[in-house]
Amino acid sequence: MAVTERDIKLLWGRAAGMCSRPGCGVDLTRLPQGKNAYIVGEMAHVIARAADGPRGDGVGSDNSYDNLILLCPTCHRDVDKGPKGEFPSDLLYQWKAAHEDQVRKLGTSLHFLKATDLSKAVRIKLTQNRAVWRDFGPKSETALNDASSNAFDIWLLRRCDTIVPNNRTIINMIEANVELLNQPQIEAFADFRSHAEAYEDHVNNALDRYPTFPNKFEEAFADA
Repeated sequence: MAVTERDIKLLWGRAAGMCSRPGCGVDLTRLPQGKNAYIVGEMAHVIARAADGPRGDGVGSDNSYDNLILLCPTCHRDVDKGPKGEFPSDLLYQWKAAHEDQVRKLGTSLHFLKATDLSKAVRIKLTQNRAVWRDFGPKSETALNDASSNAFDIWLLRRCDTIVPNNRTIINMIEANVELLNQPQIEAFADFRSHAEAYEDHVNNALDRYPTFPNKFEEAFADA
């Protein structure tokens, strides 16, 4: 059985599209200027599918999210070709858990002295999200005018590895600096949080409807 779409989304989103090996963290999508984007990330098995594969231990395992770790090609080759016992399954699980925890906590350690600095950091993340939508979304110029483009495939991954982590980072940054917010910002943030959490659910498992992005949030954090 192939890796399910939901497990692919979970793996890419929770790893934010980066190699999960400590000290690597390379971006696993390539965006060459003027050419189709392509993916270099590999969904590596912690325990091989085959009983006699790496860490198969005579039994093997499955293609589920729990048994996969997102790696770059070099790190994938290392863990599968390295001497037996050098990369045990427990170590790979530790890599995955630590990396995903780091992604979940993005922005929590950022503390700003001024509200304008927080607003700027929020706008940077929103601008990154908007660029992904502009370049790869269903209504992007490439998607509409080039039927052979892989823009939609990249869009599905970028929702997971860029937009969702950026939204989470925004939430973490604001919560870590909530004392800098004025009342309109507090109200707008509540709406953004509802949108961001529902959107993450939608990305992982399509919903019929969810709260759309609240424009007043961007307005509340606009440069004064």
